[in-house]
Amino acid sequence: EREARAKAAERRERLLREGRAAEAVGTAVAHVLTRLETSVARAAEARTAVEQARAGREEQLREVRTRLRDLAREHDELVSSAHRDELARAQQTMRIEQLEQRAVEELGLAPDALVGEYGPDVPVPVAPAPDAAEDDPAPEPVPYVRAEQEKRLRAAERALSMLGRVNPLALEEFSAMEERHRFLTEQLEDLRKTRKDLLDIVREVDTRVEQVFTEAYADVERAFDATFARLFPGGEGRLVLTDPDHMLTTGIEVEARPAGKKVKRLSLLSGGERSLVAVCFLVSLFKARPSPFYILDEVEAALDDTNLGRLLEIYEELRESSQLLVITHQKRTMEVGDALYGVTMRGDGVSAVISQRLREPEPA
Repeated sequence: EREARAKAAERRERLLREGRAAEAVGTAVAHVLTRLETSVARAAEARTAVEQARAGREEQLREVRTRLRDLAREHDELVSSAHRDELARAQQTMRIEQLEQRAVEELGLAPDALVGEYGPDVPVPVAPAPDAAEDDPAPEPVPYVRAEQEKRLRAAERALSMLGRVNPLALEEFSAMEERHRFLTEQLEDLRKTRKDLLDIVREVDTRVEQVFTEAYADVERAFDATFARLFPGGEGRLVLTDPDHMLTTGIEVEARPAGKKVKRLSLLSGGERSLVAVCFLVSLFKARPSPFYILDEVEAALDDTNLGRLLEIYEELRESSQLLVITHQKRTMEVGDALYGVTMRGDGVSAVISQRLREPEPA
């Protein structure tokens, strides 16, 4: 208990010492704060004074800059005015020199003599009236008035420009121009006649082409109907003109409807059907306008056996009037040919062309 009391007394002493120290620190802090407030107030006053001085100096600087700009602008204007005056003086000097040179070249008078005889101090003679008689006295000269003389000068220049220059070769030039005009007129008439003849020829050619195309289309249409009926038993196919009233610019559309289908557009058909429709159109062209020979390249590649048999019958008919050169891999097509030509590779790797005649040509 004594130890506890001693410790409590010691703690109380320590707390008292700490309290006194804290009180002393608080007093010192209050004193420091007072000094700081005083310093801050003085600094604010100094800053305000500095800002006011700076604002005054900035205002003075703006005034100086404005004055400097005004002086620079005034200086530029003075320099420009001086340059203009110098340029005007140079132009006037050059103009005077040109006038002096013109007076010497055109009138043969020196500038001093020209001014002495026709200067502004010399009276200006007046031309007599057009209806005046020969024995009438000449009008008295009048004093020189610049405005009136400039008016007379403009009137004389207008009359001179309307009169034009005298051309001693005008008759020869007129004859040459008249001859050229006659030549160009004849050429123009020939061109118009040629154009008319060409237009007549074009109309005749268009008429003939339209006639030939119409006849060919009618034959191809009949051949297409017959061939389509053979290649597509029970189906319907026809050729349709897009613009029947204008045969020279019309297009041709192919409509095909195999048996059992309701579609007519070629894009909706199978690949074999489209190929067979194309072959049908080609065969129609062959039959309508036969040719000595035809070259067919893999046209039956997409056909089945039934359609291939129908196409081979068409080949047999075409062979009666034309020669057929068929490129194919179909054995049935090869069987109906008169001769076979192919490429094979020998054992040494070298390709060789071979031929084999299957039938002898019939005597003509």
